[in-house]
Amino acid sequence: MDRHRAVLPPWVPLFYDEPLEIESGSGRTVRGADGRDYLDFYAGVAVNTLGYDVPEIREAVERKMRTGIVHSSTFYLVREQIDLAERIAAASGIDDPVVFFTTSGSDAVETALLLATQFRRSQQVIALRYAYHGRSFGALSVTGDRAWQAQGFTPLRVAYARSGDKRNGGLAGLDDAAYAEACAEDLQEIIATGTPERTAAMLVEPVQGVAGAVPLVPGQLRAYADVLEQHDILLIADEVQTGWGRTGRYWGYQWHDVTPDLLVFAKGVGSGFPLGGVVGRREVMTSLPGASVSTFGGNPLACAAALATLDYVDAHDLPAHALTMGRLLRETLDMKLKDPGVGHVRGTGLLMAVEFVDPLSREPDVSRALRVQERCRHRGLLVGLGGAFKNCLRIMPPLTVTAAEVRQAADIIAAAVDDVPGGEGAPALPTPSLN
Repeated sequence: MDRHRAVLPPWVPLFYDEPLEIESGSGRTVRGADGRDYLDFYAGVAVNTLGYDVPEIREAVERKMRTGIVHSSTFYLVREQIDLAERIAAASGIDDPVVFFTTSGSDAVETALLLATQFRRSQQVIALRYAYHGRSFGALSVTGDRAWQAQGFTPLRVAYARSGDKRNGGLAGLDDAAYAEACAEDLQEIIATGTPERTAAMLVEPVQGVAGAVPLVPGQLRAYADVLEQHDILLIADEVQTGWGRTGRYWGYQWHDVTPDLLVFAKGVGSGFPLGGVVGRREVMTSLPGASVSTFGGNPLACAAALATLDYVDAHDLPAHALTMGRLLRETLDMKLKDPGVGHVRGTGLLMAVEFVDPLSREPDVSRALRVQERCRHRGLLVGLGGAFKNCLRIMPPLTVTAAEVRQAADIIAAAVDDVPGGEGAPALPTPSLN
């Protein structure tokens, strides 16, 4: 940890009072350098789609490595890249799709913004409040969470529409249909009064992962899409966290009656190998006037891993499995978490969060979320931390998780909540630094 702090910047956070080094893994279990085994319900921030030490992934990567070609660049034909692009294009649901590969979600978001602003000849973009889209310059410009936003100059003009959290929108009393209508009216007003004559695109996460697994309410994205169509504004779906079946559908947008113009993907497609990209309508994807490349995007090794990942996802129908396991996890947590300091258990599929609040004021309880996460680790479970107000446990296990593991994780979370009292009269708990 001292060596980490000496050579890495202080804004690279570490979980836990005593940060953990993970040395090995198998299935959904990892072993730490402390000699303990942990059930992993964070999956490398939703990257390890299939878990750890998966024979199909290992064999695909080793087979490619035996050719001696780990990298050649996009100036040459890359068979695995073309095979993967065909698979993603066919799965995207987009008409006449074209695919461009990058190395990360941030890079993919940058590409989508570059394409949309070029196509519409505008630097105006609409995003959602509390959104997170990556750590690069343009991606931070459209991030709606103040904790992650860039300071100073940004390359885009951005306006923010309502997220799926009715409370933060000040409309908690509305039903879903009324809220969707209110969101559409709000978007119309933003376009009419808060943006230039031409707006390039609206960037949307179907479920806001970093904000604490906040889904758009039923009808909300459809209402937004109707408004965008009226004004000839592109819809970009950020599926970096929601793709590949995590929400119970192949893509998160498929829970809504829409089809995006551009779809951004990354994380789980490569089973740990860095890979991201954009798939979109041909007329948008081909709108750049000059040449553009991504040196490592579509790397042959990462594409081989991704093809094996998608083979496994399809062969085992992991979207349906994620939906079933997500419902089991939600039902089990709802049954076990009767603590008045638990505000919400929410999410879609296997992208979920447990929110902590003060039982009386209902204000975010950041300290308790931190300590519950710590107690989960103590009891043998790894979960993340986040939320718009940093008061949520983030839960996103590998999509191969079993029912027994779901129940085990729910038992541990419930016990960890009991370990950490909340509300008035509870003992004061120090708040550890994330650095």
